[in-house]
Amino acid sequence: MTERPTDDMPDGRLYVACKNRRASVCPACAETYRADTYHLVKAGLVGGKGVPATVTEHPCFFVTLTAPAFGTVHARVVGANGEVRPCRPRRYAPLCLHGRPTECRVQHGEDDPCVSEPICRDCYDYDAQAVWNFHAGELWRRTVITLNRYLVAAAKDRCVRVRLSYAKVAEYQRRGTVHFHALIRLDGVNPDDPDTIIQPDASITPELLSSLIDTAATVTRFTTASHPWYRIGWTLTWGTQTDIRRVRLNAGDHDDHGALTSTAVAAYLAKYATKATEEAGHVSRKLTQQTANVYADQDTHQARQLTACWSLGQRPWYYTSEAQREAWDEGWGRLQKWAHMLGFGGHFSTKSRRYSTTLTALRAVRKAFQRGENHPEDTPPADLDQFGDEAAVTLNWIFDGVGWLTVGDAALANSAAAKARERRRVAREEMEEIMAS
Repeated sequence: MTERPTDDMPDGRLYVACKNRRASVCPACAETYRADTYHLVKAGLVGGKGVPATVTEHPCFFVTLTAPAFGTVHARVVGANGEVRPCRPRRYAPLCLHGRPTECRVQHGEDDPCVSEPICRDCYDYDAQAVWNFHAGELWRRTVITLNRYLVAAAKDRCVRVRLSYAKVAEYQRRGTVHFHALIRLDGVNPDDPDTIIQPDASITPELLSSLIDTAATVTRFTTASHPWYRIGWTLTWGTQTDIRRVRLNAGDHDDHGALTSTAVAAYLAKYATKATEEAGHVSRKLTQQTANVYADQDTHQARQLTACWSLGQRPWYYTSEAQREAWDEGWGRLQKWAHMLGFGGHFSTKSRRYSTTLTALRAVRKAFQRGENHPEDTPPADLDQFGDEAAVTLNWIFDGVGWLTVGDAALANSAAAKARERRRVAREEMEEIMAS
């Protein structure tokens, strides 16, 4: 009998990293993903990893785009003096259409589960929220197109050539909607080598770029495709809470004008790249018809969000032809696929091609370092026989499962990973203190 290559391994199995980016699923793999995202974002701000150091002089803005309101929700209001104010005090508060009060005089705490809950769930437009989450990526794409058009027009008037580079992450708000944090950088264009990142012309000022970003976020809107429940489609726009702040290369966390530093922004974006729907109070799991029926019997904010996504993605019974079924499955039917993500099916961290390096390149460098190789691009192909041994060995790997075999193994692994993360954090803080002194 042929000896198995895993006979001498722990538990007779080959353990590999799960590579899940979500901290709630695997803290160890999420920390690796966070670190890679941090270096990817920071390289586009201060240079390195193929990006010239002159990008520190390029105009760059940290932009936050939020979803519109779909109904009145409880909020934690903090005044300028730091005191918590009543949620929604009203002197003559009318009742809503369902007979519920529209005021709230409670001073909510940070951990109050009522925060971001609707004042009246029956008044809250769960369908519109599901549709907005479902099309948030398309709304961002159209916003970038609109911004590029404005920028090209402004550059043409000044007889210069510029382009935008960006990196963004999606974050869930507590009410269940996604909003985007994006770094938008202005680059010049070299006519002889378009791929080269150069300093943009000074005629495109940071003030002008900020104005164009704000205008593009304000005017961009589009109407979705027709839905059997809403034939005219939903008109989608960004919310009114748009934040645009300049990013500078400073030693402190903030400068006198409120501009963010490159390190703080990179850490902020990397942190949210490892999160998903946990902030909205829901742990993502793929939905089935059975679990959807269970949520339909519950009267909670999270259950109504999940049910709305599942119901909107349900194919109508009168779609009998093959063409109708395929069109539905490629369109609104995908809402059921992403119902566990409250409708959002896009990737949580994306970037433009010329912003900086890629996660694939960073992982290749790390893998080469672990193998003791200095230059991964000089690594010989895997099929090159370096020792003249032409013998072929065939291995059949079988997927055994996810996780650890026992609770004790899981506890030991999580403890070791936590200690490793703590050592890296302490080493990083000590290095920052040494560099600051």
